[in-house]
Amino acid sequence: MTAQQQINDLLKFIDNSPSPYHAVQNVKKKLEGFGFTDLDEKQKWALAAGGRYYVIRDGSSIIFFVAGVNPLENTGYKILGAHTDSPGLKIKPNPVNNSDDLLRLGVEVYGGPILATFTDRDLSLAGRISYKTSAGKIASQLVHFEQALLRLPNLAIHMNRKVNEDGLKLNKQNELPLMISTMVEKQLSSSYFCQLLEQQSGIKADKILSWELNVYDTQKGVLWGDQQQFYANSQLDNLASCHAGLQAMLNDQVLASGNTVLGAFFDHEEIGSESIKGADGSFLADIVQRIAFSMNVEKEDYQRALAKSFMISADMAHAYQPNFPSAYEPEHKVMVNKGPVIKVNANQRYSTESISEAMFIDWCEQVDVPYQKYSHRTDIPCGSTIGPMTSAKLGVRTVDIGNPMWAMHSIRESAGVEDHFYLIKVLSCFFADNNAF
Repeated sequence: MTAQQQINDLLKFIDNSPSPYHAVQNVKKKLEGFGFTDLDEKQKWALAAGGRYYVIRDGSSIIFFVAGVNPLENTGYKILGAHTDSPGLKIKPNPVNNSDDLLRLGVEVYGGPILATFTDRDLSLAGRISYKTSAGKIASQLVHFEQALLRLPNLAIHMNRKVNEDGLKLNKQNELPLMISTMVEKQLSSSYFCQLLEQQSGIKADKILSWELNVYDTQKGVLWGDQQQFYANSQLDNLASCHAGLQAMLNDQVLASGNTVLGAFFDHEEIGSESIKGADGSFLADIVQRIAFSMNVEKEDYQRALAKSFMISADMAHAYQPNFPSAYEPEHKVMVNKGPVIKVNANQRYSTESISEAMFIDWCEQVDVPYQKYSHRTDIPCGSTIGPMTSAKLGVRTVDIGNPMWAMHSIRESAGVEDHFYLIKVLSCFFADNNAF
């Protein structure tokens, strides 16, 4: 695909992935089109050399891999890690608030979104519901309200005269409930919200037991700029990295390389990753071990394989925004459309060290991809990624990288078309590299 085609595919992927559950389902569909088959963690595995597989844990984290023909103890694993979640708002268990003849839905803040960007947007809901089947079993189903359903109207400037000087500040408890309707009946049904879910899902309201629902922006992704060199959408952090990793692996050269290549996309990164399906949980360690044992690799050879493995932790990076020069380290301004960014932090907020950094640079140079280096301002707290926790758990050398973007954690983020193409190229080079590390 050309850079333009890849971006169009990315925007479609994000538009169809308004929750981590939908993102994983879309990754699954793509994988199945390339001959990947489902594995159940509850069953015994019998992997074939060269086989293509995926494992989903709790609907919103997925690990997919090619079981290499080359001996694992000689080549190790080549791992790409990213995350499926984005910061935002989630619906509370008892969400409906009825006051002043207006219905509002209560929300909880997930991670660290820029809350002001959620105002005056065409919002809706997506995620999964859990319900009891006619056979008495618990099941789940994805739901996606495609129409604009919710809104967070701003307060008029006449009532907030200093908003342009002091910024918009929203009380998380009192000022975030989202408007959904006016009261048309004297008494609100206790099952109002479940009835709303029934209309969308087809599951009877009295069978719906629980839900995990994201608030998302219904506006589609677009290209922008005088030469359409930029793109904008929600959830670029970090669905853009997921898409790049997926496209890189589904490459004829990679699939034929004989390497054991693996993509791991986790939920819950934005809230610390400590969960059954997060990067700080057991998911990745469980799967890499089961791959080895299912292919009759002895325990010591498994440890040797880990020592020869390499992981790229891919998460978006902070592009320089010239309107705010004081927010950036002066000697580490990274620019949109100038190549992927290597993230470095002395306190290991990123997993990069000099050897993993040099190795990533070498892969970039092999395919003529420009690269940049990022260091955060010393007087501003630095964020982190899944890189440090996963490399520590596995003992695998890791580099933290990502494409530069503007307005990270806004409901509407922007990045560069060329950078996405660059990242796919260098990740494909990494996966196809037959050298042991």
